[in-house]
Amino acid sequence: MFSRLEQIEQQYQDLERRISDPEIHRDPGRYKTLMQEHAHLSELISCYRRYVEVQQELRDAGSMLDAESDPELRELAHEEIERLGEHEQELERELKLLLVPRDPLDEKSSILEIRAGTGGDEASLFAADLYRMYQRYAEREGWKTELMTASETEVGGFKEVVFSINGSQVYGNLKYESGVHRVQRVPATESSGRIHTSAVTVAVLPEAEDTDIRINPEELRIDVFRSSGPGGQSVNTTDSAVRVTHIPTGMVVTCQDEKSQHKNKAKALRVLKARLYEAEEARKNAERANARKNQIGSGDRSERIRTYNFPQNRVTDHRINLTLYKLDLFMQGELDEIVESLKLSDHEEKLKTQNG
Repeated sequence: MFSRLEQIEQQYQDLERRISDPEIHRDPGRYKTLMQEHAHLSELISCYRRYVEVQQELRDAGSMLDAESDPELRELAHEEIERLGEHEQELERELKLLLVPRDPLDEKSSILEIRAGTGGDEASLFAADLYRMYQRYAEREGWKTELMTASETEVGGFKEVVFSINGSQVYGNLKYESGVHRVQRVPATESSGRIHTSAVTVAVLPEAEDTDIRINPEELRIDVFRSSGPGGQSVNTTDSAVRVTHIPTGMVVTCQDEKSQHKNKAKALRVLKARLYEAEEARKNAERANARKNQIGSGDRSERIRTYNFPQNRVTDHRINLTLYKLDLFMQGELDEIVESLKLSDHEEKLKTQNG
């Protein structure tokens, strides 16, 4: 591992020289790629350099212990060696995790699709709750959200809501949210106090850039129609809603939230690109995914990943068997504890595979 780290430090120094070359600034795409690589290696190299320092401190403390005869000073040296040894182990574990190959999609912005499943009105209301939860989380992270399209229900929920989140490491933080989210609570309309169980599906798609995927215009069918609101009533007197069909795959995306047909078409194409990009990535990774299904799960939308129990103020992530009794804070966008636990578990599983 350490010979590999020495090689990576040489790569890092070479990378810093390339970034400082004025010529590279003339190619914005290449410069962005190099800066992303630099940011990732910076964390690894910083950890490695701390590790080297701790090893030197351990050697110095050992030499002091060998040379010291005073009992009190020897005791202090023993304590220092114990503390440094624990720190060394922590840094070694961190280094191993940082050496796990990165998912190149992690840096990307994302499109989230939330759909009400079983549970009727209650499921649609929870879909709206999840939408607000992710908006709050995005705000806490300094990310920007944009509504792409939504199908509202008469009770104030969503049959479906699709929105984008733009920022750094969005997909890397939210990719584990794909799957079935189950809610257990007493609906406001339930007079007997009986707990209902409903389900909502979430799909997190890495947002495709123009260089990631290209769509042949001849493979698209564009239909325009009038927007409609809950219950089917017309909310727009012009044909501004847009339905885009990708003929080869049969994928259909509809956007009607904007008053402009042009804006609706642009949003629909963004969603379509993200879906096609995800499908292509899934195809590329199918063989690897079949060979090893880690404890985080496949991210399949049919897989139940989490339960939200409102009477007990409990949220449980079933993939890592983590239960928190602070659902109220979780719904306010405080997702960090579960997000970080899922990332760590995934990294550790990949590390096992890498070493195995």
